[in-house]
Amino acid sequence: MLTVHKITDLRDLDAAFTIREKVFVGEQNVPAEAEYDAHDRAATTRHYLATVDGQPAGAARWRPTPGGVKLERFAVLADFRNKGVGDALVRQVLADVRAEAPDAAQVYLHAQLRAIPLYERTGFHKEGELFEECDIQHYKMVLG
Repeated sequence: MLTVHKITDLRDLDAAFTIREKVFVGEQNVPAEAEYDAHDRAATTRHYLATVDGQPAGAARWRPTPGGVKLERFAVLADFRNKGVGDALVRQVLADVRAEAPDAAQVYLHAQLRAIPLYERTGFHKEGELFEECDIQHYKMVLG
């Protein structure tokens, strides 16, 4: 069974950080100092953990910014990709953003190229030019 929940427990936060470490630092060679930032411990940042049959499978976070709400750090472990985990994470995060920040100027994210179809399916569209973060190509995507 696939579930996604907002993290309220430090053990779940540790599981989310472990997923991010494996995906971003291990697979994509993102420097650890770029992956982890001050927003990880900010009171206004919301973290999420996806599990499949009780096993940690994916992670995400969102945070308020001066430009609206930014969705970030979506990561799914290799064994759980293409099984609906990313879609479930996006949908749960968006439901919570709508509940907690209904007046946000915009909801946006920076999407890696291979994740663009996932975000398009959930209502985002590309805005602006291709850019790089941590040597990975991205597009800004905006909800709506």
